[in-house]
Amino acid sequence: MTDYKKIMVMGAGSWGTALALKAQQAGHDVEMWTRRETLAEALTSGGGNPEYLPGMALPPIPATTELARLKTADIVFAVIPVQHSRAYFKRAAAFIKAGTPVLLCAKGIEQGSLKWMTQILAETIPHSIPIILSGPSFAKDVAQNLPTAITLACEDERLGHDLVAALGQPRFRPYWSPDMIGAQIGGAVKNVLAIACGISEGLGLGKSAHAALLTRGFAEMRRLAKPLGAQMETFSGLSGFGDLVLTCSSPQSRNMSFGLALGQGQSAADILTSRASVTEGVTTTPALLSLARKYDLDLPICERVGHILTGAQSVDETIHSLLARPFKGEFL
Repeated sequence: MTDYKKIMVMGAGSWGTALALKAQQAGHDVEMWTRRETLAEALTSGGGNPEYLPGMALPPIPATTELARLKTADIVFAVIPVQHSRAYFKRAAAFIKAGTPVLLCAKGIEQGSLKWMTQILAETIPHSIPIILSGPSFAKDVAQNLPTAITLACEDERLGHDLVAALGQPRFRPYWSPDMIGAQIGGAVKNVLAIACGISEGLGLGKSAHAALLTRGFAEMRRLAKPLGAQMETFSGLSGFGDLVLTCSSPQSRNMSFGLALGQGQSAADILTSRASVTEGVTTTPALLSLARKYDLDLPICERVGHILTGAQSVDETIHSLLARPFKGEFL
């Protein structure tokens, strides 16, 4: 097994901080990178992460604002929001050693290019090895050492098992998968569906409607997977159904809480302005719908979320249009 000693975490939001903690607990030398000197100082001194994990006591985590520190990394966790990843990867490319595993921890699709995170990494840091880390995991739960299981997807089975051994702990359980595209689809689409489920909750439509949205949304996820060559069994696992259920069932999810506020009458602009963290489903939705048009796919729930975000339909009009759709066979 490869001896991974030094781990660098790019991004100091709630998820990056939680992953840095787990890497520390696994016995690794860990350092975080952030754009902000004040946050680097707080993390290093044991002052925690007051913006993204407020009120949570954390042990000291060494942090820096110098990207050149990536030269020291045996593993890199990339926890940069999808829409900003390309720019930061270009800056980091000169410092990441050839053959370094880069664990891609953000979920979504790049707007404009319609590229997945593995494609963005291949174009910007081609000498690295792409790994997908995805699955049902709230940053606060992980930071509090609550039991969590995730998918760790990469093509090389031996490398996958090496990374599982290096990072796995009794309360943080990675499972290797060879299906990187499937893991990315699950992670991206569930955020859009979580907005829909939040809207339903905000409108008080009940648990039966919630179950219908989950189930029919899951069908849309699998519908997208077919032309992209994903393995269907992936969607029965942690990065598919597992992540979908968690993200769509708790206001702790940024995407579900965003939808909940929409359903309660707030505007998208006001909700986003009030947040420090990125709501990935908002930026993923237009890219996802562009992919659906490219492959001539019917994704009615995701499409209605897009209508609400662009203002093409009100929340009430969207619900009416979904309920007025023609009846058809369940598996068509």
